[in-house]
Amino acid sequence: MEPIIETFESRKKHMCVKGSGISIPECNTPVLPGTVTQRTCVFGGARIVLMPITDSIHLVHGPIGCAACTWDIRGSKSSRGDLYRKGCSTDLKESDIIFGGEKKLFDTVIELNKLYNPGAIFVYATCVSGIIGDDIKAVCKHAEEITGCRVIPVQSEGFQHYNKTKGHWIGCDALMDYVIGTAEPETQTPYDINIVGEFNVAGDVWGVKPLLEKMGINVISTISGDSEVEEIAMAHRAKLNIVQCQKSSNYLADKMEKKYGIPSIKVNFFGTENTLTSLMLIAEFFDDQEMTERTKKIIEEEITAVDEKIKGYKKRLSGKTVALYAGGNKAWSLVRAFEELGMEVIMTGTKNGMKEDYERIKETVKEGTVIVDDANSIELARLLKKYRPNLLISGAKEKYISMKLGIPFCDYNHDRISSFAGFKGFVDFAKSVDTAVSSPVWDLTSTKLRED
Repeated sequence: MEPIIETFESRKKHMCVKGSGISIPECNTPVLPGTVTQRTCVFGGARIVLMPITDSIHLVHGPIGCAACTWDIRGSKSSRGDLYRKGCSTDLKESDIIFGGEKKLFDTVIELNKLYNPGAIFVYATCVSGIIGDDIKAVCKHAEEITGCRVIPVQSEGFQHYNKTKGHWIGCDALMDYVIGTAEPETQTPYDINIVGEFNVAGDVWGVKPLLEKMGINVISTISGDSEVEEIAMAHRAKLNIVQCQKSSNYLADKMEKKYGIPSIKVNFFGTENTLTSLMLIAEFFDDQEMTERTKKIIEEEITAVDEKIKGYKKRLSGKTVALYAGGNKAWSLVRAFEELGMEVIMTGTKNGMKEDYERIKETVKEGTVIVDDANSIELARLLKKYRPNLLISGAKEKYISMKLGIPFCDYNHDRISSFAGFKGFVDFAKSVDTAVSSPVWDLTSTKLRED
């Protein structure tokens, strides 16, 4: 372990073992212009929060290359339109940078509104438009007056002081300042809620919404997966916010509580234990006896079905070890789900987590678990060689590192194709994990874990 610690310390990275007495450091480190980092920029963080709004145009005000950043990577599915999947950019050139890009931005907004008649047009500032001083707020205001469409500025210049998390907050601020509270629902019930921080990756929200509806809950809006902008505009009338991705959306829930008095509870729909706990927390909040009994019945029926379906997977996976290296929320929210399969999480960490994420990790994992912050490819490879997990859960960038080392890999990132949320999602999760770990290819491959 000494070489790994030395490597991390030389780059001011952090690694600790739970139970070792080493404190977890501040992980929300600044990103400075021109520096190389594993963490994505402010612009990327804002796009991730807002892009799943299905009836909107997401216009990037910058060079064409910026439009590729985070475009369509969430794998967010839609039950209605697919306008949100169109990649739109003002494509700033050298002349625009010299003379200013405001006119080009205005003309682009007008043209997009004519072509698509969107529910809203979100305009994202980038490093270039920020440096040259384009006033996107003024342009958006003028374009909105001309078109009658919501034209929403997102001040997401990538070079801002903080990392991707700051971008999440900026995306949430855009919703608070320009969308939430600007429309009223036709009807209201005592059981109206918003699902906050759920982006419908691979259809996750479709594994959760039916459970809530069976309970008697009315979902006003999902922020922002499989949503439309008018639904989010009515979100201020909810009686409760349930927060799934707490890294990106606690900030929004807190702001809605301060402005509209809407309380929030943190939920986790990955794994049967987490799902049933979350459903009961929602029922307890509304303090309705009929809802509570109905919820208990739903849970009993669903768990009975799940236990039968995962029996074979659990038998093969029991005793296997797992390494997690994913987004801040996933680094701790998946731990219990693996334990339900009889597996042990021996290492977990994240590239862009905040201090709160690491505190949650430390609360969740067992003694002796290795906790890692912002490892690069070489460091991650060394960790995998040393601890030799039976499975790595991470994103697409880490996939080939894992496979070259002979370690099974399962994608749990934004571009996955299987829904893992709720009771039915847990069955798909168990199947995906078993497919990766139990594949005979690992017995046949000539590539084995070995020391350098």
